[in-house]
Amino acid sequence: MVTLYLAGWGTRFWAWLIDIILVGLPVSAVSDRLPPAWQVTVAPGLLSISLSSLVLFIYWTVLEGYGGRSIGKMALNVRVAGRAGEDIGVGAAAVESFGKAFLLIPDCLIGWLAMPGSKQRLFNRISGTIVIKTQEQEEPEGVTYVKDEE
Repeated sequence: MVTLYLAGWGTRFWAWLIDIILVGLPVSAVSDRLPPAWQVTVAPGLLSISLSSLVLFIYWTVLEGYGGRSIGKMALNVRVAGRAGEDIGVGAAAVESFGKAFLLIPDCLIGWLAMPGSKQRLFNRISGTIVIKTQEQEEPEGVTYVKDEE
C-alpha cells in the first residue's frame, strides 16, 4: 500500500505564483509590445484568453506531462500525479492545465465548494489528477551526511 500526502491549497498557491512570476509576467511584458493584431485578450475574470495564458498552458502541459512538476512545484516539493501516484502524461496534463490557464476562478471555486476536502480543482477531478507532496531525497544506503551546525 502506498501513502500519498495531498498538497495543501497554500503550497499550491505559492507554486502557481512562482510560475506566474517566472513565466507569465515576462510573456505579458513581451505581449504588451506586440502589434495590436497580435494581442488577444478576451474577458479577463471568468474566462481569460491571452498570450500569457496560452504560454502558461503550454508550459504547464509540457512540464507536468513529462515530469509532473513545473518550476514552482519543484521549488515547493509537490508534483501532479494520477490518483494512485503514477505519472500523468501529456493528455491528462493538458486537461488539468486548461483549468488553471484559462478558467482559474471557476475551476478553484467549484473545487472548493462542490468537492470540499478533496484538495482538487474541478479540472483535477476531470483529468483524474491530484497534487501530492514529494518525498525528500533520501540518503543512499550505507551513506550518512553530516551537516554543519550554524
